[in-house]
This record gives sequence, structure tokens and C-alpha cells, in this order.
Amino acid sequence: MVTKPESKFTRRGVLRTLAAGTGAIAATSALPGLSGFAQAQSSAPIKIGFQVHRTGIGAAYGRWYNRTTEAAVKRINDMGGINGRPVELVAEDDGTDPKRGAEVVEKFATQHGCDIAFGTLFSHVVYGSAPRAGELKLPYFVVSEGHHVASGKLNRYTLQPGITDVKSQVQAMAPFVADNLGKKVTMIFPDFAFGHDHRDFFTAAIEAQGGQVVESIAIPPTETSFSKYFPRIPRETEVIYHVMVGPAVLTFVKELGEFFGPNSPEIFGFIDSLEAVDIKSPGLEFLEGTYFWEGNPRNAQADQSSHDKAYRAAVGVDDNGASTDDAQDVSTYSHMFGCWETLNIIKRGMETAGYQGPADRAKLIEAVEAMSDMPLSDDHPQGAKRFNGKTHQTFGHQYISKVTDGKLVVEHTTSIDDGLYEDEVDYTTQSF
Repeated sequence: MVTKPESKFTRRGVLRTLAAGTGAIAATSALPGLSGFAQAQSSAPIKIGFQVHRTGIGAAYGRWYNRTTEAAVKRINDMGGINGRPVELVAEDDGTDPKRGAEVVEKFATQHGCDIAFGTLFSHVVYGSAPRAGELKLPYFVVSEGHHVASGKLNRYTLQPGITDVKSQVQAMAPFVADNLGKKVTMIFPDFAFGHDHRDFFTAAIEAQGGQVVESIAIPPTETSFSKYFPRIPRETEVIYHVMVGPAVLTFVKELGEFFGPNSPEIFGFIDSLEAVDIKSPGLEFLEGTYFWEGNPRNAQADQSSHDKAYRAAVGVDDNGASTDDAQDVSTYSHMFGCWETLNIIKRGMETAGYQGPADRAKLIEAVEAMSDMPLSDDHPQGAKRFNGKTHQTFGHQYISKVTDGKLVVEHTTSIDDGLYEDEVDYTTQSF
């Protein structure tokens, strides 16, 4: 029988510590002549092993995850680092491959001497890497969307505190789809764990709204041509729900438009199908009036917060979601905020735990597990969050946008409560 280890961290204690830490930083920065890093027991850098998809089907995401991560680390170091120590990134390409992912995690622990591992997006890579992180007792902070963490299939060393998961996302949005677009849905999704989460959880969510999935079309994630799949869409379909990933997403969306012409059913897409793609690209005109889920609105909205504005400036993204250096270089804006927010959570956790080195890894995890509400702020520019320490999963707002005059305009924002679901695991009962 596994017994729950006694934790000295509580949510109230974490909040007190964070408040005190914020005050200390503010006071230090206000003193003239003081710069650089505060005194710490060790001046050695805190090493964060950054598992990045530089190659493979996740390369577009990896490039922007890298850009966001570097911007977040710069901001943290400019504020004095973590516990007075600078943060050093140690990046390794996992090729968006599960086997290489596990090898990268091992390199972080055994060759690079990293304090933690961070950054993974694609769910099959998380599945391949997390068991090795647990064996090595290396805290593994993933920036994915799969339900893999909260499902209980992983381990106490794996956390997803800075981005919501598919189960929460689709549960929050299914009522909008059913009430405004239709109840007979055909789903098109990639044939791996992330796509299977969409299939399973949206099917349940739309059925709870009195709807049904009339066809599920799974497409290999390395597919380059899609027209052959579209004849499987039943005539009774009222809504096409699409979520695709990889380098061929522009081809997918173009071919979808060519197949239907002006007489398509309602279309509700996850922005994954257009991440890193200009929505004004030739051949995408048919998307006008269709809807997308966005984790973070690509286009700056009329009510843009000061936090989103500051975040865009830090990562070099303009109001259209493209690089400020190149308007043709469209970001993965709906996902990459998770890197920024997760790094800020890691910083808070380490400061709360008084983290000094690998011997304090369990204390770091306990400190993060004790977190709960995270308000909208410069640390959390996407929106407020609520972290569940038992399931190691965060919950937040989802954005449903409509393509209007070639821009993504938010029509509906879900509440945090809309995406909550019953716990499926309590990682805090697992021993370290």
C-alpha cells in the first residue's frame, strides 16, 4: 500500500511565500545601484533541460516554443533569476519522436546535470518520455494538451501546470457547438494519442448536449494529401469538427475547402489546423464565417489586456500573431504561451521550496502541488488558471473565435468552471 507523504507546503503557505517573494523583488529592484543576482547559497545556474521539437512533425511548434522559452528565461534572469541564481537552458531536439524523447530526458539527468526537464508538446512524445523521467526522479514539466497527465497514466514527477488539456477544452466548448452550429458532427483528427483524446472526449461531451458524432475520420499525422478522406463525411453532417497537426495543415484546410466549395456544413476547427499558417493564405477564403478554438487569441482583441500586450512584445509577436521581424512568419500563438506560464510556475515553485539542487526536487513538486488559483497577470497573460495538485493539471479559459474579415475575433470565452471534471488520480498519494 502506498501512503501519502506528509507535505510541509499548503496553498495558504505558498501564497504567503509568493507575496513575500514579490515584495522582495520589488524592493530590491527599487534600490539604486543594485543589479544582477541576489545573494544565494549557490551562484551556479539552475539548469532547465528544454526538450524541444526542432525536427519532425512538431518543428513549427518547436521553433516558437523555443522563441517563447528564451524570452521567458530572459525575463526571469532580468528579474534576478530564481533564488538569486541565473537560469540556463539546455536544449535538446527530440525529433518529435517518443524513443528519442526518452533518450533526451536521460541526457538531461545523466549528462547535463539538469535540475528539471521542460517543454514537451506532442502527446506521444510525452508518453514515451515521462516513464524515464519518473525512473530518474527528474521533475518533468510538459507543455502539451493531451489528457495523459490528468488521466493518471504517468507519474508524480510529470506535471502540466501551464496549459489546459483536451478533455477540459472540449467539455467547455461542446455547449457552444451544439447550441449554435449543430448536433450531428463529423470529426477529422490525427491518428495518435492527441487526436484520440479529441475523438473520445468530444464524443462524450456532444452527447451530453443531445448531439452525436456521426463519423470519426482518423488521419495519419504524416499524411500529405487529404481529399481521399472527405467522401466519408455523411450527408447528414451539420458540423465538421477538424483538428490537424504537422507540416501539411495548410494543404488539409485548402483541400477541405475545395471539396465542399460554397456549400459546406458549419465548420468548427481547432486552431491546430492553422497554427503557424496565415489565415489570409490563398485558398482559405472559405474559412470566412467559420469558427475556431483558440487557447490564446492569435489576433489582438479590442479588449486586449496589458498582460497580453507585454507578452507579445517580449516574444516578438505583432497584433496579427506574426513575428515582428517577418509578417509572413506566423506564430503558434494558441499553444506557446504555455511555455511562458510554465516557466513562471517553476520559478514560483522553486522559490517557495527554497530549491537549491536535485536534493530538493521532491520539495519543488510538493510546492507546485500546493498551488491553486493563478490570476491573470504578466506571469499568466493567457488568462486566469486553477491548478489541481492532485491531478497535476491546470484548468483555464477557452476562446471560440469566428473568422471575420480575415481575422480571428473572439465570440465566446468559457469559464474555468466549464472545463472542470472529476479527478481520475491523486498523484500526491504516490511516494517519491
